[in-house]
Amino acid sequence: MLDWQAVDTVLLDMDGTLLDLHFDAHFWLEFLPLRYAERHGLDPEQARGPLIERIMSQRGSLNWYCFDYWSRELDLPITALKREVADRIRYRDGVEAFLARLRESGRRTLIVTNSHRDGLNLKIERTGIDQWVDLVVVSHDFGLPKEDVRFWHTLQEVEPFNPARTLLIDDSVPVLESARQFGIAHLLCIAQPDSQQPPREIEGFDAVTDFAEVMPPL
Repeated sequence: MLDWQAVDTVLLDMDGTLLDLHFDAHFWLEFLPLRYAERHGLDPEQARGPLIERIMSQRGSLNWYCFDYWSRELDLPITALKREVADRIRYRDGVEAFLARLRESGRRTLIVTNSHRDGLNLKIERTGIDQWVDLVVVSHDFGLPKEDVRFWHTLQEVEPFNPARTLLIDDSVPVLESARQFGIAHLLCIAQPDSQQPPREIEGFDAVTDFAEVMPPL
């Protein structure tokens, strides 16, 4: 599935790849609708569907990930609310062993995330995930989500890498498609980003549920 001898640089998504997506799914689909209903005096069940539809309408854009945007749109303190359920933030199984092996292998390793800075800082605070990698890149700093092929061009200007010898691991098929269009040669999808949901069927990309399946050799 993966020829590590052909990989010098490893780009890693964070949410759903290194960290369990259950935290984010719970927040946006369950916890936030309740708080939104409370804030606006609505029935929670009646409010949930239209709110989720509204959130989903921004999928694939920076707004989808932006705490500032949703704080304004929903009149809610998104960062503060995230902290209320931060005990759900955790690594996916096997991730720390995988990151340790990557570090031992000497390959340059970056987290490349669409996460808002406030969300990233909260997850760093809870997990220390930034200590495992050489650099953390946030797409908000470029004004482009990873779903946009221009993101990868900008990343290459900031952090030079050889696409032919680079591996990207992500749970988003649109992101992987964007990276493929740019020319990143080695692409791997996470089939089960949310530990509380069954693995997905992934088409067009190799996929794993556990990093033990692709542990780099020493």
